[in-house]
Amino acid sequence: MSQMRCVAFLTCVFLLTLCASAQQPPQQERPPDDVRGNWTIYSKNIDNGEVVKKFVTIHQDGNKLSGHFQGPNQSGGIEGTINVHHIVFSTKTRNVLTFRGRVDGNTMSGIYGIHGRHAEWRAVRTE
Repeated sequence: MSQMRCVAFLTCVFLLTLCASAQQPPQQERPPDDVRGNWTIYSKNIDNGEVVKKFVTIHQDGNKLSGHFQGPNQSGGIEGTINVHHIVFSTKTRNVLTFRGRVDGNTMSGIYGIHGRHAEWRAVRTE
């Protein structure tokens, strides 16, 4: 009788664990945030901390990103990825900028880098 109770208890624990893990898919199975559109980026200048305005248009195919970047001194394409809320994209410009951050609806924020130096950025969707 005791052995049957133990088996029944373990079966219940296994089924409860299985049900709990099935309720929310793992992070990598969630669809990425939709970041398509036009964004205005406000980034701190690495040299003096002043806020500089940049613009990016993002096209999205699943988790792959492409589009166009326009800054005060250079412009060109972009390429990157998005994994649920985490975004990474780099400019295809003379001086490559790499933006890493988190998406929250119509805003994003994080850290960008150029030549091994980093500063904060935030962006707002404009359409």
